[in-house]
Amino acid sequence: MSQPFKVAAVQAAPAFLDLDKAVEKAIALIDEAGSNDVKLIAFPETWIPGYPWWIWLGAPAWGMQFVGRYFDNSIEAGSEHEEALREAARRNGTQVVLGVSERAGGSLYMGQWIIGADGEIIARRRKLKPTHVERTVFGEGDGSDLTVHDTEIGRVGALCCWEHLQPLTKYAMYAQHEQIHIASWPSFSLYRGAAYALGPELNTSASQMYAAEGQCFVIASSATVSQEMYELLCDTPDKQQFLQPGGGFARIFGPDGAPIGEPLGENEEGLLIAEIDLAAIAYAKAAADPVGHYSRPDVLRLMFNRRANPPVMAFDEGVKAAVELEEVVTAAEAEDVKDAAE
Repeated sequence: MSQPFKVAAVQAAPAFLDLDKAVEKAIALIDEAGSNDVKLIAFPETWIPGYPWWIWLGAPAWGMQFVGRYFDNSIEAGSEHEEALREAARRNGTQVVLGVSERAGGSLYMGQWIIGADGEIIARRRKLKPTHVERTVFGEGDGSDLTVHDTEIGRVGALCCWEHLQPLTKYAMYAQHEQIHIASWPSFSLYRGAAYALGPELNTSASQMYAAEGQCFVIASSATVSQEMYELLCDTPDKQQFLQPGGGFARIFGPDGAPIGEPLGENEEGLLIAEIDLAAIAYAKAAADPVGHYSRPDVLRLMFNRRANPPVMAFDEGVKAAVELEEVVTAAEAEDVKDAAE
């Protein structure tokens, strides 16, 4: 029998373009969560060192002034900054899901790092497909990044931003019997009033629908844009119309889609804390389980390549991967023939 426990969604502005201060602020929030007996805290998308808003605001030539700073202040796996964050998780006995710009070699990735309550790394996933102009900054993840993990508090998975608008991506996660889902979002203050699809109404609904479709708890974290960020980035009247301060819409939803906890004001910083009980999932699943009794695999099914795809691998590993892929394709074709015959 499961026991209720507390979770927290972060709603706060990052320490923009300052890795040291960003890690310090993250640790302060983890400590605050720990003092409130929170068992899981979720951070917004690329919260360390902040979302690169300049890609939406002006010409690439204008945005080049931020490229070096963003690269230098992105976090590396195994660094002293990561060690400090892991220690904060361990010290507080709190599982942490961090939204980061991950630096690996000469490339950046939109990462979500899952750190266990013991301070050990559970996963470092990357956004499968950066959205629109995000692709001018970040590389892509692969199928190994669509993984739900068994943890001490339940089966935990995570996606970034508009990954929640990718039907097949969501179904791949649902199929792994996710219980707690972290939805990491940036601020909803870009093109406010001009691009409905980027606003809080649609994207909050995406988090809510994920909870109802997957019958899981969703912790939807959301960044805010600080006045300092606004003044740095919006140096002309047109940019001042494109991006506004605030835009925080952190939410927590139950497996029936119901909101849990009292939301913060959109300009307010802090933690949205709520108590959840995984036992509630069974009641939602009884009504509709789209990867179980409510599915029709004889009509529709998903093909999912969850293998990691590094750009370089040893020759023998490459041969083995090719053989395994051929076996998977052959088996799928045989299954299709069988289904057609039936």
